[in-house]
Amino acid sequence: MKHLRLLLYLLTLTLILTACGGDDEENEPVIETNSNQNSTVYCAEAGRLEFPHLKSGNNIVLVHKTNNGTKVNYSVEWDCDKKSQRWSCYEMNKANMTASTSRYYGNPQYPLDPDLPLNDYLDRPSEDYLIGDYFWGSGFDHGHICPSADRLYSSEANYQTFYLTNMQPQYNVFNAGLWAIMEKQVRTWATSKGTEALYVCKGGTIDDESNILKRLSNKLIVPKYFFMALLLKNAQGYRAIAFWCENENVDRTNDSLTKYAISIDELEKRTGIDFFCNLPDQTEHKVEQSYAANVWGLR
Repeated sequence: MKHLRLLLYLLTLTLILTACGGDDEENEPVIETNSNQNSTVYCAEAGRLEFPHLKSGNNIVLVHKTNNGTKVNYSVEWDCDKKSQRWSCYEMNKANMTASTSRYYGNPQYPLDPDLPLNDYLDRPSEDYLIGDYFWGSGFDHGHICPSADRLYSSEANYQTFYLTNMQPQYNVFNAGLWAIMEKQVRTWATSKGTEALYVCKGGTIDDESNILKRLSNKLIVPKYFFMALLLKNAQGYRAIAFWCENENVDRTNDSLTKYAISIDELEKRTGIDFFCNLPDQTEHKVEQSYAANVWGLR
């Protein structure tokens, strides 16, 4: 009888240990990996969380900095063949969302980017920028991608947002309407209580001809669609959401933003861009596959 009781005890103990994961390997912490992160060999800032995966080919990454080159303001991926920006990305946090200056008004209003070789913007390197600024007289606004209102922490930072490399042609009713409303919502999220940082990547569609509206002077691309990819960090971790909207000459200011909200996964399918690639793979997959409109306060 004693032997039987001992046998039953050992059998029960074995079952308990198996159910509780008694194997040492199962108790080891999960090590997150990152299989698609950017290389930082040629651009150290490409490892920042706001960066999407860099596109191969004839492209340049322009990283604009302030405070004597010590503080990253925003970054741009410029396609030298298309002579167009693909996106601007930047971080929003308490420090850089504190306004200490006003919007830049100067001459020229939209200066050439000093970090971009002139022949990568204009067809003829000696051409004056006013001749090469195809926005003027086109019926399209100089649409900021990194907005002036997001960069009021210094006059230098604000001035940099007016570089032509940070512009895309937008209909005025779109730029001053739906797009501006989305930008205001992003600033609300960035300054909400508990937000540690908001990582932003925005741009227009330039890679697929079906997503290109037209070309100004048969040169400058006018995107048919514009997008925002947003990654918010707080005490609970990360969550993400995206906006996708058409660049059309129609007033959409009364629309609910839920109409334009999609997941990051869906935005990646539409643009071919791998957003937030510097997150660990498990975290990236989790935050990009879906979004909850109510969690973001969208109605």
